[in-house]
Amino acid sequence: MSAVGSDIITRIVGYALEPGNFAESSPNLPIRIAVLAEANTDMQAGLDVNTPLTITSSAKAAEYAGYGSPLHQIAKILFPLSGSGIGGIPVIWYPQAEAGGSTAKIMQIAATGTATGNGTHFVKLSGRTSVEGVVYAVNIVKDDDAETIHGKIADAINAALAAPCTATDDAYYAELTSKWKGLTAEDITVSMETNDNDLGITYAITDNVQAGSGTPSVAASLQLFENNWNTHVINSYGTVTTVMDALEAYNGKPDPVNPTGRYSPTIFKPFMAYTGSVAEDPSSITSTRLNECTIKISPAPLSKGLPMEAAANDVLLAALVAQNSPHLDVIGQAYPDMPTPDSIGDMASYIERNRIVKAGCSTVDLVGGRYVIQDPVTTYHPLSEVVPQYRYARILVIDWNVRYTYLLNEQVNVLDKVIAGDNDVVTATNVIKPKIWKAILADMAEELVLRGLLVDAPFTVASITCGISTTNPDKLATTFRYKRSGVVRISDTVATAGFNFGTLTANQ
Repeated sequence: MSAVGSDIITRIVGYALEPGNFAESSPNLPIRIAVLAEANTDMQAGLDVNTPLTITSSAKAAEYAGYGSPLHQIAKILFPLSGSGIGGIPVIWYPQAEAGGSTAKIMQIAATGTATGNGTHFVKLSGRTSVEGVVYAVNIVKDDDAETIHGKIADAINAALAAPCTATDDAYYAELTSKWKGLTAEDITVSMETNDNDLGITYAITDNVQAGSGTPSVAASLQLFENNWNTHVINSYGTVTTVMDALEAYNGKPDPVNPTGRYSPTIFKPFMAYTGSVAEDPSSITSTRLNECTIKISPAPLSKGLPMEAAANDVLLAALVAQNSPHLDVIGQAYPDMPTPDSIGDMASYIERNRIVKAGCSTVDLVGGRYVIQDPVTTYHPLSEVVPQYRYARILVIDWNVRYTYLLNEQVNVLDKVIAGDNDVVTATNVIKPKIWKAILADMAEELVLRGLLVDAPFTVASITCGISTTNPDKLATTFRYKRSGVVRISDTVATAGFNFGTLTANQ
């Protein structure tokens, strides 16, 4: 195929990505993270949804969207108070306003009894008893009644700026209201932690006083990507079908015949949309998206944390690897800050993980109380491909780096240069010959092999074709093929053991 149609005469650069199966015989791409997330209800007035904002800390996220907002929940993972985190990788927020008619989530905690002693109970919000260093501690004093305890619960929540809820109290309960309106607020969970010392107090949780509802459209925000290459998108809305559909439609596909969206040859700035899930097995969602390579599920099976936190954890790890060592994968790395359960259900079994990953869903295991990444994949798993070209997220990162390395060489050596014949003697500057361009690409192939992204440089070198178009004298047409490097995901060893038998000999 041609990256630029034969009818095009305007100045343009084209790059098309074709899948290939060859089994038979520069600097890394700068990573840029885009965040699609809502602001708190009290920050909606004056919210400019047409102006992306750069986030450099969780405090900056709170300034823009409010403490405890979805943006802030994500930023506290990317920019932890410990000082480690995403480093200098740009993080850009594309604001969305609350959907019309959306609602906040409302929950209640009702205490019963009178305290028989002194002690501390803890509110657990979304699997956490603290947030950004502030503990949801309810310090109970002997003879405290239910109304007093309700007040202390509300005070403990309201004292934590980064809490996802605000709280009020009366004689009957402490009432918690999410700081933002939307379906994502429905993911907030609450419980009380007594550490097996109830002090004569029992707690009843009402989780469904009012459900969070409403999801904004992300279509307008996606258009704001324009010519920026946002490589990793944090989709705070989780596995909402309308949002995933919009992400896939905008990003498009690297189709060999008709690449679309951000994979279009004259754009080629695609992304992966990291989409959190706390379901035990999200593969029923990914199994129907088998021809798409936009959505990358960030699983945190049976976690009480927010799905958007899982996506932020996943992107933190993936972005750092893609920025600093794109030849590697994130397999074996642990989410740095995600609440975990005692058991993760189906994903604890490698047999089940094998089934899940074949359905286009990433997997994790629970090791030492942390989620450890096992299979970082997109939803891509066409039935027609024995080895799906774009299954693994790492493969897309490799393809993007090849394109970026090619682009740098193209801008320096080819674009706007005069095309000379291979046998011409030319003393003018800003001239390129097809044979010189082929030599530059041969060096590029060697470089990409040295960087661990590709293998078999001679194969790539032998495949390079370059020449002046037969229909347009201003068009330099180039093709090449390459083999991506692999990763040892399965170590298959067979050891044979036997006994050391003696040898019987006759007496001499």
